[in-house]
Amino acid sequence: MAKENKTPQKKPRFNAWWIYGLIAILIIGFQFLGSDSISATKKSTTSELQEYLRNGDITKILIITNTNQAKVFLSEEALAKDVHKDVSKPPLFPSATPIPQYVLNIGDLQIFQNDISEIKKDNNLDTIVEFDKESNVFMDILLSMLPFVVIIGIWIYLMRRMSGGAGGGAGGQIFNIGKSKAKLFDEKTDTRTSFQDVAGLEGAKEEVQEIVEFLKYPDKFTSLGGKIPKGALLVGPPGTGKTLLAKAVAGEAKVPFFSLSGSDFVEMFVGVGASRVRDLFKQAKDKSPAIIFIDEIDAIGRARGKNNFTGSNDERENTLNQLLTEMDGFGTNTNVIVLAATNRADVLDKALMRAGRFDRQIYVDLPDIRERKEIFEVHLRPIKTAETLDLDFLARQTPGFSGADIANVCNEAALIAARKEKKAVEKQDFLDAVDRIVGGLEKKNKIITPGEKKTIAYHEAGHATVSWMLEHAAPLVKVTIVPRGQSLGAAWYLPEERLIVRPEQMKDEMCATLGGRAAEKVIFDKISTGALNDLEKITKQARAMVTIYGLNDEIGNLTYYDSSGQSEYGFTKPYSEETARKIDAEISKLIEEQYERALLVLEENKDKLIELAERLLEKEVIFKEDLEKIFGQRPFEKNGTEQEVPVAPAEVSSEESAEEKT
Repeated sequence: MAKENKTPQKKPRFNAWWIYGLIAILIIGFQFLGSDSISATKKSTTSELQEYLRNGDITKILIITNTNQAKVFLSEEALAKDVHKDVSKPPLFPSATPIPQYVLNIGDLQIFQNDISEIKKDNNLDTIVEFDKESNVFMDILLSMLPFVVIIGIWIYLMRRMSGGAGGGAGGQIFNIGKSKAKLFDEKTDTRTSFQDVAGLEGAKEEVQEIVEFLKYPDKFTSLGGKIPKGALLVGPPGTGKTLLAKAVAGEAKVPFFSLSGSDFVEMFVGVGASRVRDLFKQAKDKSPAIIFIDEIDAIGRARGKNNFTGSNDERENTLNQLLTEMDGFGTNTNVIVLAATNRADVLDKALMRAGRFDRQIYVDLPDIRERKEIFEVHLRPIKTAETLDLDFLARQTPGFSGADIANVCNEAALIAARKEKKAVEKQDFLDAVDRIVGGLEKKNKIITPGEKKTIAYHEAGHATVSWMLEHAAPLVKVTIVPRGQSLGAAWYLPEERLIVRPEQMKDEMCATLGGRAAEKVIFDKISTGALNDLEKITKQARAMVTIYGLNDEIGNLTYYDSSGQSEYGFTKPYSEETARKIDAEISKLIEEQYERALLVLEENKDKLIELAERLLEKEVIFKEDLEKIFGQRPFEKNGTEQEVPVAPAEVSSEESAEEKT
């Protein structure tokens, strides 16, 4: 026997338009009931009327002066005649007023009246002739109410638009403007994301999995006197998977899950944000145990100002105050857990960050090489890849990439393979995808003069030469002079993933970055604007060494870095003018030392630099193997770590953008 489908049928949801339709039907019905079309009334002519009048069939003629019509009423004897059998039928609906048998349009009223009077006189008839005006009560009422209906309709439309949407539901109507806009996650109808879809992030995943267990099995944790955490704050760079973790919680938790963004509390009306916070927590408490997820909480959770004279932030601060009260106030319900995500934890209010509100702060960092491999495995599931594709190679190829970046690489590689009409995505497609994402689109048709092309070739060859000769510089992978994005050429490196960096490593990287400008000076005895990107990078790096990391002997073991982020909004420097001059001098000294060092390296290897540049002009793209043929094996090459050809973010020579800015 077939299984009976016991799925309950969904009842149609009530809609306000049903009422409007019913009112329209009633108006049309009343209009229809009040008309003569429901009776057997028949149209007639003036000649027929005169004939019926001479025969004595008519008892009454009602002349409607405002419509220029005449309604004819017959006698009982006349209705029995065969000539009037079409109008002798009873009406469809009973009527309180007599219904005419004939109706006709009259021309000139005076002529019509004279003809009737003459026939009555000649035939000695007592037919009644009356005059009246006809009016439609319902149409008169409708026309009188129409301006008010239009004005009220426009007002409701404007109020709906201002309240955040013209649709129905919470927040869509003027009386629901203070209602929460949170979406209640339904595991039966919504797309379900599980913890299996979250690769890497082992520590963060373990923390949020525990939150789900708190709500599923609270007795397990409270039996020893412990309390369930009230909130968890996910902090980390953009694209690392904070929102994805929250989606996984929504998919795994068997409790109501309310999801919304911090900007959903912001509204142009005063008091709406606080009202929505109250309504959100009221809904969550009614369905407790429940989880509330607030994405980008920094929209309402910024630190409150001490001297707020303008009043511009009062509404946001009121919303934050209400959120603080709901999370850990006098009458707080502990069965609601709040998850929040932000990449600007430094600007959040201290009261929001304390224990008792967000008991746990989970840092979601960029993935390491092992986690990147797991992320590739997740994003490559729906993609048809070649059987020989090495995921370890892809993981080594993408240092510094976030989960969102890796997803973009996989998608871009699939698009490139489809563009080339391949049946599967191969290793080279991923290499091209990384080049496309990091460097930009190739512009082979860009017009470059032979002199400019030669300068670009020696610039990039200078980067390659210096980085090859220095121990701590990132190993080079390939060099190109094909324009890509805003750059006219690029040198691609595979930076070592370090947790701490030493001064000699930073100096070697600065020296390699200055190799492009130094090569121009050595070969042409001239410099150009092509080193803008290089100079910007090393200036920031040198300033960080002096003012942040305390790596300068003259300044000493001092740092002017503020991890809270409050110094960004200050109008004064945290040091004196004398110290500022000393800092500037040390930064300039550090950069010039590395520039002179790059010049020295290139002078010693000038013939190899020229050979490398000529090969680059010939091939446009050269790889690590080409450098080994010219320079030989690097003396400080690490065994087994750089044998493959992974690609990483480039050292870009942005000559084009520099010229635009100058």
